[in-house]
Order: sequence, then C-alpha cells, then structure tokens
Amino acid sequence: QVQLVESGGGLVQPGGSLRLSCAASLSDFKLHTMGWYRQAPGKQREFVARITSIGVTFYADSVKGRFTISRDNANNMMYLQMDNLTPEDTAVYYCNRSPLPVNWDYWGQGTQVTVSS
Repeated sequence: QVQLVESGGGLVQPGGSLRLSCAASLSDFKLHTMGWYRQAPGKQREFVARITSIGVTFYADSVKGRFTISRDNANNMMYLQMDNLTPEDTAVYYCNRSPLPVNWDYWGQGTQVTVSS
C-alpha cells in the first residue's frame, strides 16, 4: 500500500521561508527518484523538483535558486526547503515519484502553501 503524507505548509509573507516534509510509505523508497509537484487554483499540477536515489537534483526554472530538495532514505522522508517565497508559489504541494509511472494514481492530500502579505 502506497501512502504519501505531506506536511509543513502554511501562510507566509513574501520573502519568507517554509520547509515541507514528505513521509512516504513506498517499497524500495531509497531506489526511487522522488519529486515535488504543486497545483495552484485553476491550474494544472506542475513539476517543482526531483531528487534521485543518490541525491542528484533537478528544479523547475521557476524555483531554481530558491528551493532545495533533499531526502532521508533511512527514514523514507523527503523535504523541500523553500526560500524567498513569492505569491506565485501559492499552491497545494504534493510529493510523489518522479517521473510518475504509467497508470500510477497514488497521491497524498497535499499541503497548502499560501504566500501573501
């Protein structure tokens, strides 16, 4: 059974920071490339960042230099440090495998990030 539980979201002012956490009940977690996605109101879900099993990272252009993805394979955890947040970062954030496997339909409830003054 796959379970993905995101946490750490909240309301923050522009320029502020948040750290998101992902607890993944996923067999062979340490072998999978994992990623963060987000969905803003009225928009499609989009890719944010990914990290391979050995820690190689890749970021969407919109977050490069501001967000940092990391993982703890021993505890099946993944994190997203978000700095210098802007209102355009407002969205529900999700963690999952990256890329998503074919016919993969497991998602957590997400965690809401709101950037507003």
